[in-house]
Amino acid sequence: MYFFLLNLSFVDICYFSAIAPKALQNLLAERKTIAYAACAAHMLFFNTILTTECYLLVVMVYDQYVAICKPLFYVIIMSPKICAQLVAGSYLIEVIGALVQTSGAFRLSYCSSNIITHLFCDIPAVVKLSCSGTYNSELMLFAVSGIIAISTISIILLSSIYILSTILRIRSTQGRAKTFSTCTSHLMAITMFYGMAICIYVLPQSED
Repeated sequence: MYFFLLNLSFVDICYFSAIAPKALQNLLAERKTIAYAACAAHMLFFNTILTTECYLLVVMVYDQYVAICKPLFYVIIMSPKICAQLVAGSYLIEVIGALVQTSGAFRLSYCSSNIITHLFCDIPAVVKLSCSGTYNSELMLFAVSGIIAISTISIILLSSIYILSTILRIRSTQGRAKTFSTCTSHLMAITMFYGMAICIYVLPQSED
């Protein structure tokens, strides 16, 4: 658990490192600019971090599932080697996914407005500036994002259902409360993370 928390904390620090320096610079600078290559690198780095956190949250839910539902096999299933492979896989898969999303956004032609109405180079804000047909790129970006969202949410929900059913079968009220308390903070973090993502990327946005 602490190994996964360490990696989750590292990813959260990277969030701050990806967004805050340029945002602070723009607050102090009279002319707020970012180079084309820097914008692409910023987008790649941010999307890698964002989707890596999705899969780390999935791995942590799976870890809780094994600990609560299969405690006698926990040491075998979640060995240090397996934990390292799960974390490494989360980073590797999402580097590939972020490369696909970023290359899709920067294959478009940008020949009109170059003002990004966003705090950083996020995909929706950049694609909106394109003067070429964006249907195929938006479709590809939507497909990649949809696969990530559906796969992670499905695994989280399925694992949470198994965890909850196992907790409810515990006869001791004290044991049931103690086991449930270990899952509450993580479930709240997942709810806040996906709730924020839905508000930003799924709900309709103002055109102003």
